Amino acid sequence: MDTLDIKLLGKEYHVSCKPEDREGLLAAVAVLDDRLGEVARKTGSSGERLAIMTALNLVHEHLLQQRAGGFDMPAAKRRIGFMTARLDGVLAQQEKLF
Repeated sequence: MDTLDIKLLGKEYHVSCKPEDREGLLAAVAVLDDRLGEVARKTGSSGERLAIMTALNLVHEHLLQQRAGGFDMPAAKRRIGFMTARLDGVLAQQEKLF
């Protein structure tokens, strides 16, 4: 595990992070920092209330997206696995031709 320094609302935090998760975590930090600032401006909230309101908004949007047939990561991974297997099969047949 590596340690990653991040900033949310100008405050620094040190978080543990696997090297392969670094880019995804940095993207999440950018989204969260933007959303925290947005909710703070709209509501005038700060501290724990701001964190709770922001988390509630993010989860609500996520659930709405799922109900609307939004992106389903497990299904996408299954489809990618299926396509990879089919491609491997087709490529194996092509190698026999040469």
